[in-house]
Amino acid sequence: MSLPPFERVVTEHAGVVLRVCRALLPDHDAQDAAAETFLSALRAYPRLRPDSDVRAWLVTIAHRKALDVLRARARSVPVADVPERPGGHLPDGAAVRDDDLWDAVRALPDKQRLAVAYRYVADLAYADVAAAMGTSEAAARRNAADGVKALRRRYPAPDGATGTATTPEERV
Repeated sequence: MSLPPFERVVTEHAGVVLRVCRALLPDHDAQDAAAETFLSALRAYPRLRPDSDVRAWLVTIAHRKALDVLRARARSVPVADVPERPGGHLPDGAAVRDDDLWDAVRALPDKQRLAVAYRYVADLAYADVAAAMGTSEAAARRNAADGVKALRRRYPAPDGATGTATTPEERV
């Protein structure tokens, strides 16, 4: 079994990589971290084992790139004037994402935020979430459940809604 062309990997996984980065970072930083993820992945791709889980591998790289951005921000000097945030619509015509929800995800405790991002944004199995977090599968499940519970307290389902998500994007 051989690895698919890297172009196909980017096409298949660009959305999940960006969603993981957005779960941890503001949009402008998330886009940069996602781009850095694919640059790093491109360099390492020829050495990847053919039986590797490419999605989990990319999510791990995206997580590390997002942490790099957070560390760099912690070392940066604050500025007096903050530029205005862009508004409007995304390039595909969709409305701008719900910044409040993503802010709430980013405000979760570290373990809950990572578990929610890996499980519900990246759509990884709990075994892969546990491996990425360096914890047990049971702990990964508990952290994800606690994170979702905290988000549901802050954002209850509208009247008549079941709260049941069918796609990874709808889960968070």
